[in-house]
Order: sequence, then C-alpha cells, then structure tokens
Amino acid sequence: MQLEPTRIATLAALLTVSTSALAQTAAAPETSPITANVTLTTNYKFRGQDQDVLGSNGNFKTSSVKPAIQGGFDYAHESGFYIGNWNSSVNWLDGNSIEMDVYGGYKFKGGGIDWDVGTLGYIYPGATQGNTWEIYGSGSIAGFTLKYSHTVSDDYFNWAGAKGGSGLSGRNTGYLNLGYGIEVIPKLTLKAAVGYTFFASDIKDNTTAENYYDYNVGASYDFGAGLALGAYVQGANKGSAFEVTGADGKTLNPNKARFIVALTKTL
Repeated sequence: MQLEPTRIATLAALLTVSTSALAQTAAAPETSPITANVTLTTNYKFRGQDQDVLGSNGNFKTSSVKPAIQGGFDYAHESGFYIGNWNSSVNWLDGNSIEMDVYGGYKFKGGGIDWDVGTLGYIYPGATQGNTWEIYGSGSIAGFTLKYSHTVSDDYFNWAGAKGGSGLSGRNTGYLNLGYGIEVIPKLTLKAAVGYTFFASDIKDNTTAENYYDYNVGASYDFGAGLALGAYVQGANKGSAFEVTGADGKTLNPNKARFIVALTKTL
C-alpha cells in the first residue's frame, strides 16, 4: 500500500518520539544501595581530640599536620535500614594503627523530622582495650542535626574496662552533638557543630579526664562526580586534663585547635 506524504511524516514523527522515549527509559540507571568513600585528611580528630599522637622513643607528636587515610562502605535498603563500615589510620594505642567502625541502624521520617537510630562499635585490632560500643539517635530538620550517643560497653577508649585492666566501667558515658549546615552558594556548604562529652562516674572520679566541649567550624565544596573538599577548624576545651608529656619534655595537648583540610571521593 502506498502511503500519502502526510501520513509518512506523521509515522516518522511518532517513531522518533517512541524511540526517544525508549532511549530515555533505558538510560535511567538504577541507584545502587551500596556506596563507598575514601578520604585523605591532614589530621584526624575524634570529638575534638587528635588520634595520631604516639611518636618514637617515648615521645608524642605535637605537629598540627598528621595525615590520615580513611574510607568505608555503606549499604542502605529502601526500607530505611542500613549497615556500614568506616576505617581510619590512627596512632594512639600501642600495637594498633587502624580504627575500624561497624554500624547499623534505621532511618525514617516523622513529624517533619528525619530520624536516625542505630548502634556503632569502635574496634582497634591489636589493642582491644580501646574497643567501645555505643547506641545513638538523631533528628534533623532545617539544616540542624541533634545527635546523642550513649556508651553501652564497660570498655571506653582505654579509659575504662576489663580489657584495659583498670577495673573501671565506661558504661553510661554520653556524647551530645548539635550540628548545622547551609549551602550559601551552589556547591559551597558552611558547617558548624558543637559537642559535649560527659564521662561515666567511674572515669570522672578515678582518672584525670574531665567533661569537655568540642567544636568544628568550616566549609566544604562539592566538585561533582562524588568529589568534595573540606576545610575546618576543630578542637576542644579542657586540654590540660588530657595533656601528656614525652621523654623529650615536650607536652602534647590533643584538644588543641587544628586547621584541617580533607579531600573525599564518594563512589
């Protein structure tokens, strides 16, 4: 059958639209539930305190630049449940050079707030006296995030626990953190956070540790393709309660404010 020119044009247009629609549908990739990340940073602070402190011959590292490499994996199910692992080079326990965190939890929305509850274990291979286990909960709204972490293990970062031989319990040590982030211009986000650590009575009454505040103020820039650069000032108060002096007579204050730059790639 011979088609009229107008019908040929109409069929051609329909075929073009259909082919284009199919191409767009086929091109839409499925979002993977698994993500990975790697970070290079000039210093690693945890709750305001340096995590690379041990030097040689009984001395301590007092430099503000103590690079660390970090990275991990996360699996997030569409239901809201997630599990993950995060690791970092560290140097504050004899016989250990890596912190390995394992965690799992559940994220959901309620009352206009993004909620997150879960549990997290800090593991230090070769130095189990540092191992610590916490449960946590957080709520986020309008750029603000309030999070509370509660220690459920007797062991607490070598301050307490049977593995350290102290006979003390770190259970019920708590950490409260309030953070805020806002994108001031496309891809540039300003961030600020303040935290408060309060120790279990066993630690507070039998060691030099004191409850303290920590802070983190800075910005991050998203280059796209999962690459981001961050620059922050991090530190904490009550540094004298945590100072250590090396064989060379030099004193390290792990709570001292540091300017930190970190480059992160997310896959």
